[in-house]
Amino acid sequence: MKTEYQDFIAGARGALPILPSVVPFALICSVSAIGVGLNPVQAAGMSFVMFAGASQLALLQLLSEGAHWLVMLVTVWVINLRFTMYSATLAPYLKEEPNWRRLPFVYILSDQAFGVSMVQFSNATPANPAWYYYGAAGIIAMTWVISAIVGALVGAVIPPSWGFEFAFPLSFMALMFAAIKDKPGILAAVIGGGMAVLLRGLPYNLGLILAASLGIAAGMWAEGRVQA
Repeated sequence: MKTEYQDFIAGARGALPILPSVVPFALICSVSAIGVGLNPVQAAGMSFVMFAGASQLALLQLLSEGAHWLVMLVTVWVINLRFTMYSATLAPYLKEEPNWRRLPFVYILSDQAFGVSMVQFSNATPANPAWYYYGAAGIIAMTWVISAIVGALVGAVIPPSWGFEFAFPLSFMALMFAAIKDKPGILAAVIGGGMAVLLRGLPYNLGLILAASLGIAAGMWAEGRVQA
């Protein structure tokens, strides 16, 4: 039990550098929700129930544009498909854990928790990798929920000129540069990022969906060439 506790604390400490980007990201999600007409309870509840900032911002943008609910549903589903890959990658490290302890932490899986954990696992796997992930995911989730509640309460009081939007790209860039270690990863990042810029004018955030799909396809193609 002692080593489990130590790995849990190590995971929480490993996530500390990413927390400064989580706070404004959660704030802007709640503030944006207030801006499109949600009340503070709905805004904070959205961050707690969905627990996915990227899809929340996409959904709020579509909501403000009066998009059809089916378009919103498909957009959020496509954006969140990445969590399927995250879960499959983490599964070997959590397979020995009982469901009653694993499921709550599966629910709070995030890009940041996955990135922090996998960077550590690729360098030196802890004695209890599941507990390392629990520590990282736990502190990130706690920071996210508290920040979302604060953002919902202050709402429109925060002026747009503060520019909290910077937190979203910075958070993902920090994880991306730490995770890219080979040529397929570089190609996927370049293709995905480049196409996201070129296709940003498409309605309903379709550019983001297409760019992600093309980046994944490019990375898979490159990985196949490397293995061949």
